[in-house]
Amino acid sequence: MEDSTDSIAVDMETIYLGGKEHIIRTGHGCVSVILYGDEEKPPLITYPDVALNHMSCFQGLFFSPEAASLLLHNFCIYHITPPGHELGAASICPDVPVPSVDDLCDQILEVLNHFRLGAVMCMGAMAGAYLLTLFAIRYRDRVTGLILISPLCKAPSWTEWLYNKLMSNLLYYYGMCSLSKECLLQRYFSKEVRGTPEIPESDIVQACRKLLDERQSINVLRFLQAIHRRPDITQELEKLKCRTLIFVGDSSLFHSEALHMSEKLDRRFSALVEVQGCGSMVTEEQPHAMSVSLEYFLIGFGLYRPSESDGSPRSPLSPFSISPELLSPESLGLKLKPIKTRVLSRGGDSTCYSS
Repeated sequence: MEDSTDSIAVDMETIYLGGKEHIIRTGHGCVSVILYGDEEKPPLITYPDVALNHMSCFQGLFFSPEAASLLLHNFCIYHITPPGHELGAASICPDVPVPSVDDLCDQILEVLNHFRLGAVMCMGAMAGAYLLTLFAIRYRDRVTGLILISPLCKAPSWTEWLYNKLMSNLLYYYGMCSLSKECLLQRYFSKEVRGTPEIPESDIVQACRKLLDERQSINVLRFLQAIHRRPDITQELEKLKCRTLIFVGDSSLFHSEALHMSEKLDRRFSALVEVQGCGSMVTEEQPHAMSVSLEYFLIGFGLYRPSESDGSPRSPLSPFSISPELLSPESLGLKLKPIKTRVLSRGGDSTCYSS
């Protein structure tokens, strides 16, 4: 096994808007990690979906003023990129074995150990959500909380199995062709933003399409194959005791799977937010719809939005300072499941209900 402590730090400020890329050698190959923020702050790690990196999967959320002020104020961000999905990546040699989901989990552990991180907050989308959930199951003492976007937890259904087989054949024989990109965009976005013959596709879809052109098809195929071979972890979800917040669009291909996962998690520690008129990638399609739920979730960890009225590093935001009207579906485009969510305030425990 290669020394997991070896890394190369590359300044990528013009590309990553102030972040620094670290190429870390692990026992399962090299992995790119983009680091943003003050390393003295609590760590938040992210993991994207198939064929994406942090720019195409989480940029909308981190550029959203409400969410950015909350997340960047409280965390140092570690964006983990799937092998071969970083900007400018070369094709991985075909002789290199395709990693399993367990191998990718071990790679995440090596990244945490490299940066000497203890317990971390995790945010993952689709395939990335599955890997971080599996990581939390295997290494419970290394995860304080999970923020999951359209997560997977079961083995592929027949529909997904056929989709993955089609995608695998397209990537293998034709590379990142127009049909490959259309299949991936359908995985990520609702039909409303993908456009119709009468209505042009949205800017976020156009930007994602351009970013997909930069992916090496063999690298995407390898990650897809790893996720395609994933085991069902439904029975192990009851082992999760960390707080978990799930977002899913009601038009997501993985909507039923997210509901299934929510039903299997301990209701004392989890909550589900369904976003209306949205596909799988809520972080890009409707990032504003995540901010209030994220704020409630992080209050439970003693984390607050920075104060606008004074220079205090922590604003003691009470959950009751948010008007109930702001939680209405009309205001946020949200359909909140009737789940009881415990919120820690400075005066002790309080309870709020979303409906």
